[in-house]
Amino acid sequence: MTVDAEPAVGRDTRISQLIFTIFGLYARAESNWLSVASVVRLLADLGVDGQAARSSISRLKRRGVLGSERHDGAAGYSLDGPTLEVLAEGDVRIFERTRAAADEGWVVVVFSVPESEREKRHALRTSLTRLGFGTAAPGVWIAPENLAAETRRTLERRGLAGYVDIFAGNYLAFGDPRAKVRQWWDLDELTTLYADFLRRHRPLLDRITAGGPTPLEAFQMYVPMLTEWRRLPYRDPGLPLSLLPPDWNGVLAAALFEELNGALRARAREYAHTVVHPYLGQGADDQ
Repeated sequence: MTVDAEPAVGRDTRISQLIFTIFGLYARAESNWLSVASVVRLLADLGVDGQAARSSISRLKRRGVLGSERHDGAAGYSLDGPTLEVLAEGDVRIFERTRAAADEGWVVVVFSVPESEREKRHALRTSLTRLGFGTAAPGVWIAPENLAAETRRTLERRGLAGYVDIFAGNYLAFGDPRAKVRQWWDLDELTTLYADFLRRHRPLLDRITAGGPTPLEAFQMYVPMLTEWRRLPYRDPGLPLSLLPPDWNGVLAAALFEELNGALRARAREYAHTVVHPYLGQGADDQ
């Protein structure tokens, strides 16, 4: 299914996610800037038409994610400071992911937000969900202890630190931790998400094995694959394997991602470089 064949809302979200991936991969290597022409060209290589690309770029600008700049007369965009911080933290989660051990303990976030500040409550829940926290009880959220530092930075950056208390410790009693993990996290949903990733992207290995992809083909494989993968390390906080179901398919999915990342990333960058490099990426299409 092409991007343009999807329902409008899903299509717009997917295009925005592709733009975010492209900026995360390639803008930071070009002084945090990409020309409009280069972004539109790269999206076209992924099946997105120019009008849809420009509409999504404009929406990201209105949201403050992208800021407009001109370099040597070419129109373009850069990422704002908070988004760059999020990407830097995401790099660790996505490319240097670590799985917690059962004896490392837990980080617990407790919050209470006045009814008059309901939007802060929503922001807290959204932030903790994105960090991979599970819900132990109303207003009590839990995650592996190795996420404590990232949690503190994230809540401080988003102006939410004044509403929470953060604790670290061990589970002492009275239930079975394996059963508790199933209550705190939706493992069935995670299993489905990992199965979808494996189904969609395992065939890429056959294509790679059959013959090395060209740089353009590598780009067309890599960016959508990474776009789909990068949300998963946030939904799954790296729970200890001893607390997960046997043959947890998240392990297979992570191994597939690492293999595809190793096989495609450099060749995809080789193609993108020919488009975004400032000496080659400027063109008349800079509206």
